[in-house]
Amino acid sequence: MHVVITGTSRGIGRELARQMREGGHEVTGTSRDHSSGTQLDVTDPGQQARFAARIKGEPVDLLICNAGVYIDKAMGIADYSAEVWAKSLAVNVTGVFLTVQAMLPNLRLSHDPKIVIISSQMASHERAPGGSYAYRASKAAALNIGRNMATDLAPEGISVGIYHPGWVQTDMGGQEAEITVQDCAAGLIREFDALSPETTGCFRTWDGHDHAY
Repeated sequence: MHVVITGTSRGIGRELARQMREGGHEVTGTSRDHSSGTQLDVTDPGQQARFAARIKGEPVDLLICNAGVYIDKAMGIADYSAEVWAKSLAVNVTGVFLTVQAMLPNLRLSHDPKIVIISSQMASHERAPGGSYAYRASKAAALNIGRNMATDLAPEGISVGIYHPGWVQTDMGGQEAEITVQDCAAGLIREFDALSPETTGCFRTWDGHDHAY
């Protein structure tokens, strides 16, 4: 299986790439710098086009849209700028869409194509503890994109799943987080394996539970 994962320079993306390679899969990891072997700023249409041209004709069986930013942690309302909003939405929303758009020709070459979007429980409208406005809004938008792509791509047999990775011990989650990055990645991979046309459009947790929208 050929897996493309965005945002593999650290954290969940790096661990997903490691575990999937250990599982015998071909993995193409990307990052904004060259640390993952393939440079890809997901917000840059030119880089997206060059990446797509580089792997033209190669089937992609699983696309994992993992790249994301969380730059408004602990910000108060008065602290927000237009730049905070623009960067959050560019990476977490536009970046997801552009990546799927660029990889669709490759996904269509697979016999069992799947698209995975890493969102967050902070996308859920049932949870409103306050704060993190840009992150919450961007992850909610990514969830909405995934749900609607699942509808549009179902006739082609392309399955789309959206996932909450848990509160993970990474640079983003902090060392007080609940689960290790190793456990998170292993749980997500089990969920990706279970994704199918019957479950397309799902919003699930890393440990196998349906999440409220």
